[in-house]
Amino acid sequence: MLHVTCAIIENDKKILICQRSERMKLPLKWEFPSGKIEDRESKEDCLKREIRDELGLEIEVETAFTPVEHHYPELSLCLYPFLCRWTGGSLVIAEHAHAIWIEKNELQNYDWAEADVLIMKELLSL
Repeated sequence: MLHVTCAIIENDKKILICQRSERMKLPLKWEFPSGKIEDRESKEDCLKREIRDELGLEIEVETAFTPVEHHYPELSLCLYPFLCRWTGGSLVIAEHAHAIWIEKNELQNYDWAEADVLIMKELLSL
């Protein structure tokens, strides 16, 4: 079981979503940016590190959402989502095909990775 944090990053009433590249597992699916938790690393520190490394952004980790356990044919993961606020840096795409800021009401218009669907629905329910 992989333990992964994911960031629901808000800025100016928009949400950052990322499209997985063609070379990643689940190619071209959309997701909230995420990263694997390293040994002895807090979930919050993991998120800050991953978002800085993969997207060039600084974030403030705010509210925890409901964790999601999902089983894909090739792997099982537990996702720990957090609502975050963008506090600095400039968006640079290191691993994903695309990263875009969208309105919350547009979330359902994208082809999401299955593990992120429940997180997207929880966000829409707020």
